Amino acid sequence: MSAIKTGAELLRVEALTKKFGEALILRGIDLSIREREVVAVIGPSGSGKSTLLRCLNALETPTSGRILFRGEPAFGEATSGGFKALPEREINRQRARIGMVFQRFNLFPHLTAIENVIAAPMWVRGLKRRDALAAGEQLLARVGLSDKANMYPAKLSGGQQQRVAIARALAMKPELMLFDEATSALDPELVGEVLAVMHDLARGGMTMVVVTHEMGFARQVANRIMFMDEGLILEEGPPELIFNQPREQRTREFFGKVSK
Repeated sequence: MSAIKTGAELLRVEALTKKFGEALILRGIDLSIREREVVAVIGPSGSGKSTLLRCLNALETPTSGRILFRGEPAFGEATSGGFKALPEREINRQRARIGMVFQRFNLFPHLTAIENVIAAPMWVRGLKRRDALAAGEQLLARVGLSDKANMYPAKLSGGQQQRVAIARALAMKPELMLFDEATSALDPELVGEVLAVMHDLARGGMTMVVVTHEMGFARQVANRIMFMDEGLILEEGPPELIFNQPREQRTREFFGKVSK
C-alpha cells in the first residue's frame, strides 16, 4: 500500500491509559494516524488492542491522557485527575466522524440489509429516506451485496452480515474507520470476502486502523504495523521491517507462534 500517499495528521493519542478496576489495560499509549494511512495493530490476546480501539471511538472512556482529532480534543479533556468526558450528545456528534466495525456484526435483526445501512444517516444526520436509500444502495453495491438489500440478517451468511456492517459504518461518511478483528467470528471460507472489501477501502484511500490476527492481510495492506503487548505499543514500523526484522524479543516470540 506504499503507493497511497498519506496526508496530514488525522488522529493523535497522547499518554492514554485505561483501567478496569485495579487492572491497568492501557499503560500510556502514544500514537499518530495520518490521512489515508492504514495501520494494522497486532499482538497477543489480552494486550489491549480492542480496548485501544474502543477508546478511539468513545465506547470506553480513558482513565487519563488525551485524544486529538484534527488537532482538537476529542470526546473529552485531559485533567489533573485523569480524563473528563464530554456530554453524551457531543460525544455522539464527534463519533460520527469515526466508523467502527466489530467482531460481531451487531445488525438490527428486525431490519433488512438496506434498512440497517440507512438507519443512522436518517436518525442521526436527518437524511431524507429517498436520499438515504440512494446512498445505501450504492454502498451495498460497493460491498457486493446489491442482491441482498431486502434480506434480513438471519438469512445472510456471516461474511455477508459483516459486509453489511461495513456498509452501515460507511453510510455515516466517516473520516476514519476502525476494524476490531472484523473476521474473527467468521468461518474460514468467509474471511476472504470481508478482507477483499477492506482491501478495496484501503486502495481507495480510506484511513483505517485495523486490529487483526490476519498476518497476511496486515503485511499486504498496511502502511504501518503496531505490535502491542501488555498495554503498550512495543514497536512499530513498515510491514517489511516488523515482519522480517523485529527489534523486540517479544515480537519475535509472537511471530514464532503465528503464521506470517
